[in-house]
Amino acid sequence: MNMLKLRVARCRLGTFARIACRPLSTAGLLLAASTAPVIAQRLSTAPSPLTLDELYAQVARNNPRASAARALAQAAQARIPGASRPPDPQLQLGFMNRTLPNLAPMPVLGMTQVQVMQMIPLSGKLGWSGRVARVQASAANARSDDAGWDARTRAAMMFYDLHVTDRGLDVARETLRLLADIARTAESMYRVGDGRQADVLRAQVALARMEEDTLRMQAMREVAEAAINALNDHDADATVGTPVLPEFPDSVPTRRWLDSVAVGNRPMIRAGVEDVRAAEATERLSQKEIIPDLTVGVQYGQQGGAMGGTERMGSLMLGVSVPVFARSRQLRMRDETSAMRQMAQAELTAMRAETRGKIGEAYAALTRARRLMQLYRTTVIPQAEAAAASALSTYRVGGVDFMTVLDDRMTVNQYRQQLHALEAEQGKAWAELEMLVGRTLITPNGVAKDRDASSGDTP
Repeated sequence: MNMLKLRVARCRLGTFARIACRPLSTAGLLLAASTAPVIAQRLSTAPSPLTLDELYAQVARNNPRASAARALAQAAQARIPGASRPPDPQLQLGFMNRTLPNLAPMPVLGMTQVQVMQMIPLSGKLGWSGRVARVQASAANARSDDAGWDARTRAAMMFYDLHVTDRGLDVARETLRLLADIARTAESMYRVGDGRQADVLRAQVALARMEEDTLRMQAMREVAEAAINALNDHDADATVGTPVLPEFPDSVPTRRWLDSVAVGNRPMIRAGVEDVRAAEATERLSQKEIIPDLTVGVQYGQQGGAMGGTERMGSLMLGVSVPVFARSRQLRMRDETSAMRQMAQAELTAMRAETRGKIGEAYAALTRARRLMQLYRTTVIPQAEAAAASALSTYRVGGVDFMTVLDDRMTVNQYRQQLHALEAEQGKAWAELEMLVGRTLITPNGVAKDRDASSGDTP
């Protein structure tokens, strides 16, 4: 590389140096011409196709966070039967009034007894406790659904990022071929005295910059692959296929419809509603905690009689809990549950407002991407392609300079990259809206048509 810089510096010294530079530019072109096919061949070894539907299935099957949320929901469901049952009864066996150390029953006083005690909550506490458990299980189920939608949305974001990278590599591959053609044209014109040496060097620089871009995009692909593998709990170096875009709908639902669906269907909002119901039930239960609970006990005892027989006896015991610390316990519990209910209601209100705001953002991003895609496909890219082709033809007859040809070609490259970025933005906006409304809006197993730059899109 240093030798190359030295030879280029010598080229600026004068006529003799120009003569010396001719072999250098030829060697450079040969190097560039030999490098471009190698890069293009490396880029052409693309992995197998990957549809969005396949990625969703992998995430639903392998994502650890979604699995944890499902397990948590199962745990909450398992707590329901026990929540509406009274505490377990207590069985006691007593050997009363025994002599030591042989533990023989004392005359008249020695007795063996069995006692069963059962605490019975009153005033419907068990019913309210069961209701709290059922509503909390419903909230856990809704959160499990929300975790699934969250994992699905993150997978979609990575899928579209990977799509942008892969399509960028496609554009780079094609641009490398075009730049190699332009470089050969510049070299041919320079050999016959119609071109300039600077044009040849600029072509080499453009090829080197394109190679730099491809290396950067390949690194980005490795990052995207690692993120998708982490989402699926796979090894970081596992191969991820080339994303195939789904077929997006021709029309976009109205914001009013999206808002109405999200209010009643988004899993996070449904979980918030269930949290409010659980907080209300817990508050009602706390109001009943000051009512004493009843304890019932049955006791059976027997002892040896004075005449050698067995004397049997039974007892019935009734008791209640006395809330002697009601001011600092039961009444404080009411304050706590009331505050928790207010918090749940406030969080639900915030959640609904946040959902409306995010729907607005995703909706604006979706409509913007679709309109810009139509503009790029029908106007911007066709005109840029025509300008680049015209500039190359004019350059061959000496009508424009080399920089004009190079700039027009790189402008086309830039617009095509932006078009693929807009496709990804549209896909991300659809994925975001699906998560916000809690239902599928596109067909993930559909495959988008391969549209060229001149095809249009209905916004």
